[in-house]
Amino acid sequence: MTLNATTSHTVGPYYHIGLTWLNREDLTVAATLGERVAISGQVVDGNGDVVNDAMLEVWQANAAGKYDHPEDEQDKAVDPNFEGFGRVPVDGEGRFRFTTIKPGAVPGLKGTTQAPHLVVLVFARGLVKHLLTRIYFDGEPMNGDDPLLACVPAERRGTLIAKPDEAGVHQWNVILQGTDKETVFFDY
Repeated sequence: MTLNATTSHTVGPYYHIGLTWLNREDLTVAATLGERVAISGQVVDGNGDVVNDAMLEVWQANAAGKYDHPEDEQDKAVDPNFEGFGRVPVDGEGRFRFTTIKPGAVPGLKGTTQAPHLVVLVFARGLVKHLLTRIYFDGEPMNGDDPLLACVPAERRGTLIAKPDEAGVHQWNVILQGTDKETVFFDY
């Protein structure tokens, strides 16, 4: 018996239309510890065209810098009111907005410390595999010593940094493809 190879597929659109119960635009509850931050932006392609079926998956540490995960063995308290995870679909204009807390610093490799950041997975049509990136916070003093951010060329670091607008909402866009304006994505 001969079997044909299974055709390749991209990550969508089922990746989020079948899992809407995981969507959370507010990762906090009233009792969550830490400074609340709102992050807003848009997902576009290299031509600036809207990607209206993307979904962002956000992972982060709590305000003390502790992940709610069994492999985080730090001697820091887990916030029972914060999971550190959320899924946010974009709207028809590719826009997203979510509320979370500013995470604390977390340990890096070889005794280094990573600046407060969010880990973001980007899912969208046309992607064979989701993309991994980070959101750092503008003006964060620890950004200058972050070991991963230091590996990114200085002229590209801005694609990873959310900047607050006049209302205090941190603006951060995802740009898929393009030249120097493309969001920095990491291999893993």
